[in-house]
Amino acid sequence: MSNVNFEQGGALGWDSQIEQESSFILLPAGEYEFKVEKMERATYQPSRNSSIQDTCPKAELTLSIQSEEHREAKVFENLILHSKLEWKLSEFFIAIGQKKKGEAFTPNWGEVVGSTGRCKLEINEYTTNKGQDRKNNRVATFLAPEDKSSVNSNSNFSF
Repeated sequence: MSNVNFEQGGALGWDSQIEQESSFILLPAGEYEFKVEKMERATYQPSRNSSIQDTCPKAELTLSIQSEEHREAKVFENLILHSKLEWKLSEFFIAIGQKKKGEAFTPNWGEVVGSTGRCKLEINEYTTNKGQDRKNNRVATFLAPEDKSSVNSNSNFSF
Protein backbone atom coordinates (compact mmCIF):
# COMPACT_ATOMS: atom_id res chain seq x y z
CA MET A 1 0.00 0.00 0.00
CA SER A 2 1.28 3.46 -0.77
CA ASN A 3 1.91 6.05 1.91
CA VAL A 4 -1.28 7.97 1.07
CA ASN A 5 -2.97 9.39 4.16
CA PHE A 6 -6.65 8.66 3.46
CA GLU A 7 -7.70 11.04 6.22
CA GLN A 8 -6.19 13.94 4.27
CA GLY A 9 -6.51 12.42 0.82
CA GLY A 10 -3.88 12.35 -1.86
CA ALA A 11 -3.06 11.34 -5.40
CA LEU A 12 -2.76 7.65 -6.25
CA GLY A 13 -0.33 6.30 -8.82
CA TRP A 14 -1.31 4.05 -11.73
CA ASP A 15 0.24 1.09 -9.90
CA SER A 16 -1.03 1.95 -6.38
CA GLN A 17 -2.91 -0.70 -4.43
CA ILE A 18 -6.42 0.24 -3.37
CA GLU A 19 -8.36 -1.27 -0.49
CA GLN A 20 -10.58 1.40 1.06
CA GLU A 21 -14.28 0.89 0.36
CA SER A 22 -17.28 3.06 1.12
CA SER A 23 -17.78 3.41 4.84
CA PHE A 24 -21.22 5.03 4.64
CA ILE A 25 -23.73 3.55 7.09
CA LEU A 26 -27.35 4.71 7.35
CA LEU A 27 -28.53 4.19 10.93
CA PRO A 28 -32.22 3.75 11.80
CA ALA A 29 -33.86 6.80 13.35
CA GLY A 30 -33.58 6.78 17.13
CA GLU A 31 -31.49 7.82 20.11
CA TYR A 32 -27.74 7.23 20.10
CA GLU A 33 -24.66 8.05 22.11
CA PHE A 34 -22.14 10.15 20.22
CA LYS A 35 -18.55 11.24 20.56
CA VAL A 36 -17.25 14.36 18.85
CA GLU A 37 -14.43 13.01 16.73
CA LYS A 38 -13.52 16.19 14.89
CA MET A 39 -14.42 19.88 14.79
CA GLU A 40 -13.39 22.35 12.14
CA ARG A 41 -13.98 26.08 12.27
CA ALA A 42 -15.51 27.34 9.04
CA THR A 43 -17.68 30.15 7.70
CA TYR A 44 -21.38 29.81 6.93
CA GLN A 45 -22.28 31.31 3.57
CA PRO A 46 -26.04 31.91 3.30
CA SER A 47 -27.97 30.74 0.29
CA ARG A 48 -30.65 32.86 -1.35
CA ASN A 49 -33.51 31.00 0.38
CA SER A 50 -31.87 30.61 3.81
CA SER A 51 -33.59 32.07 6.86
CA ILE A 52 -30.14 33.22 8.01
CA GLN A 53 -28.80 35.86 5.65
CA ASP A 54 -25.63 36.74 7.57
CA THR A 55 -22.19 35.30 6.90
CA CYS A 56 -21.10 33.93 10.28
CA PRO A 57 -18.81 31.36 11.90
CA LYS A 58 -19.80 27.71 12.03
CA ALA A 59 -18.42 24.58 13.64
CA GLU A 60 -18.38 21.53 11.36
CA LEU A 61 -18.67 18.50 13.63
CA THR A 62 -17.92 14.87 12.85
CA LEU A 63 -19.81 12.68 15.31
CA SER A 64 -18.87 9.05 15.85
CA ILE A 65 -21.91 6.86 16.58
CA GLN A 66 -22.16 3.11 17.18
CA SER A 67 -25.01 0.74 17.87
CA GLU A 68 -25.28 -2.95 18.69
CA GLU A 69 -26.41 -3.89 15.19
CA HIS A 70 -24.21 -1.56 13.15
CA ARG A 71 -20.57 -0.65 12.83
CA GLU A 72 -19.36 2.79 13.71
CA ALA A 73 -21.11 5.46 11.67
CA LYS A 74 -20.13 9.06 11.07
CA VAL A 75 -22.71 11.83 11.20
CA PHE A 76 -21.80 15.34 10.13
CA GLU A 77 -23.46 18.29 11.85
CA ASN A 78 -22.97 22.04 11.51
CA LEU A 79 -23.39 24.42 14.42
CA ILE A 80 -23.98 27.88 12.97
CA LEU A 81 -23.04 30.68 15.33
CA HIS A 82 -26.05 32.92 14.83
CA SER A 83 -28.64 34.26 17.27
CA LYS A 84 -31.46 32.47 15.37
CA LEU A 85 -29.75 29.14 16.17
CA GLU A 86 -28.65 29.92 19.70
CA TRP A 87 -31.15 27.27 20.90
CA LYS A 88 -29.24 24.59 18.96
CA LEU A 89 -25.91 25.71 20.39
CA SER A 90 -27.41 25.50 23.89
CA GLU A 91 -28.86 22.07 23.13
CA PHE A 92 -25.46 20.77 22.00
CA PHE A 93 -23.48 22.19 24.92
CA ILE A 94 -26.06 20.91 27.42
CA ALA A 95 -25.82 17.45 25.80
CA ILE A 96 -22.02 17.34 26.21
CA GLY A 97 -22.20 18.65 29.77
CA GLN A 98 -20.60 22.06 29.29
CA LYS A 99 -23.78 24.12 29.82
CA LYS A 100 -26.50 23.94 32.46
CA LYS A 101 -30.12 24.57 31.50
CA GLY A 102 -31.26 28.12 32.16
CA GLU A 103 -27.79 29.59 32.67
CA ALA A 104 -25.84 31.97 30.45
CA PHE A 105 -22.71 30.35 29.11
CA THR A 106 -19.59 30.96 27.02
CA PRO A 107 -18.66 27.78 25.11
CA ASN A 108 -15.24 26.20 25.58
CA TRP A 109 -14.64 25.20 21.95
CA GLY A 110 -11.25 23.73 22.84
CA GLU A 111 -12.96 20.95 24.80
CA VAL A 112 -15.53 19.97 22.15
CA VAL A 113 -13.42 17.26 20.46
CA GLY A 114 -13.62 14.13 22.60
CA SER A 115 -16.87 15.20 24.29
CA THR A 116 -19.69 12.67 24.50
CA GLY A 117 -23.45 12.92 24.75
CA ARG A 118 -26.70 11.61 23.33
CA CYS A 119 -28.70 12.70 20.32
CA LYS A 120 -31.80 11.74 18.42
CA LEU A 121 -31.08 10.93 14.78
CA GLU A 122 -33.52 11.16 11.91
CA ILE A 123 -33.25 10.01 8.31
CA ASN A 124 -32.90 12.92 5.92
CA GLU A 125 -34.12 12.29 2.37
CA TYR A 126 -32.84 14.61 -0.34
CA THR A 127 -32.22 14.88 -4.07
CA THR A 128 -28.74 15.62 -5.40
CA ASN A 129 -28.00 18.26 -8.03
CA LYS A 130 -27.91 15.36 -10.53
CA GLY A 131 -31.46 14.29 -9.58
CA GLN A 132 -30.46 11.23 -7.54
CA ASP A 133 -32.52 10.42 -4.44
CA ARG A 134 -30.32 9.92 -1.37
CA LYS A 135 -30.61 9.45 2.36
CA ASN A 136 -28.36 10.31 5.27
CA ASN A 137 -28.59 10.71 9.01
CA ARG A 138 -29.11 14.10 10.58
CA VAL A 139 -29.24 15.13 14.22
CA ALA A 140 -32.87 15.95 15.00
CA THR A 141 -32.02 17.05 18.53
CA PHE A 142 -29.21 16.87 21.04
CA LEU A 143 -30.47 15.37 24.29
CA ALA A 144 -29.86 16.72 27.78
CA PRO A 145 -28.32 14.11 30.11
CA GLU A 146 -31.58 13.70 32.05
CA ASP A 147 -33.50 13.17 28.76
CA LYS A 148 -31.79 9.79 28.27
CA SER A 149 -34.36 7.06 27.84
CA SER A 150 -33.74 3.35 28.09
CA VAL A 151 -36.54 2.73 25.60
CA ASN A 152 -35.59 2.97 21.91
CA SER A 153 -31.91 3.16 22.77
CA ASN A 154 -29.97 1.98 19.73
CA SER A 155 -26.57 2.40 21.29
CA ASN A 156 -24.44 0.02 23.27
CA PHE A 157 -21.20 1.81 22.75
CA SER A 158 -18.83 2.89 25.47
CA PHE A 159 -16.49 5.68 24.54
